[in-house]
Amino acid sequence: MADLVGKVGLITGGGSGIGRATALAMADAGAAVVIGNRDASKGEAVVDLIRGRGGKACFQKTDVAQPEDAKALVARAVSEFGRLDLAFNNAGIDGEQVPLHEQDIAKASALFDVNLKGVFYCMKFEIEQMLRSGGGAIVNTSSIFGLNGYPGWSLYAASKHAVTGMTKSAALDYAKRNIRVNAVGPGPVETPLLAKGTGGDPNSYSAFVPMGRIGQPEEIADAVVWLLSDAARYVTGHTLPVDGGVCAQ
Repeated sequence: MADLVGKVGLITGGGSGIGRATALAMADAGAAVVIGNRDASKGEAVVDLIRGRGGKACFQKTDVAQPEDAKALVARAVSEFGRLDLAFNNAGIDGEQVPLHEQDIAKASALFDVNLKGVFYCMKFEIEQMLRSGGGAIVNTSSIFGLNGYPGWSLYAASKHAVTGMTKSAALDYAKRNIRVNAVGPGPVETPLLAKGTGGDPNSYSAFVPMGRIGQPEEIADAVVWLLSDAARYVTGHTLPVDGGVCAQ
């Protein structure tokens, strides 16, 4: 396991799915973790679990679509643990699976507020803090939809392609300032979001994956922790597909 001992990290969307698994993995690797989530009960439950396993964690109610919430999440990390070294910008929503001309404008705006603007807001305040303290590492959640196109998902794919592009450019902005910026591109993963999108049967996507199964949140978490750790110290600007081979097709 990668070593995050002595580091302080934050996670958005940390109450369930990939965020929850990554919060636990970061804590197990030695990091103190600040969990941001819109649903307080889920976020606080993860904090309780981490503390019950001997780790350090706290919860901050966070809607990443609100820039003041993103700023407050970073400030909470500093007030609680004294610094910010790591960030996993994971919060996201999936939008509608319909052709582009059928997309609802209000729902499209909400999608971009979370998936694109939310990542920007978080990165802005995280990087400001990391520059003050000498550096850090950031991982954003993109998707296979940020690397390929899929019918019915034009706006979701647009939001995730934007995350991929923002990750690349931000990595270049700070490559000489000791801040690494990468992303993960999960394929189908057994999460509440996928269950919702498949009518309760996430395994229906198994045939779409060359490995013949959908992923588990812990498999994405392992990749995130590696990217955040010094084991990946020469990796920046990269979106790592963790997808069972989907993007190789």
